Amino acid sequence: MIEKFDPSLERIVHLSEAALKHFEKYIKEKNALGIAIGVTTTGCSGLAYDIKAVDQVPDNHSVFVEDKVNLYVDNSAVKYLQGLKIDYVKQPLGISQLVYQNPNESARCGCGESFTIDEDAK
Repeated sequence: MIEKFDPSLERIVHLSEAALKHFEKYIKEKNALGIAIGVTTTGCSGLAYDIKAVDQVPDNHSVFVEDKVNLYVDNSAVKYLQGLKIDYVKQPLGISQLVYQNPNESARCGCGESFTIDEDAK
């Protein structure tokens, strides 16, 4: 059984209405249980968001429920993700993308693939 995580920590990641709808549709298309959110080491700035559909509860992840979307946040990435806002934006020419606004970022690479966290500030 999936239990809701400690309510005092419930808002690590904030999803816009558009992002909620996007993830709800994506979960349904993939016949998944929810979305796992973490970070991975990559790119010229060091870290990138790792977001994927999952069909089982990942180890070492905390469960958060927002509307009909189960979010599984990697416990080792919480310090990088605390306060992260995710939006789903439709750009001109029919291109749609997830847009991240993270108060923990100290820099972002030019192409937008990766970001840096000032570890000393944490």
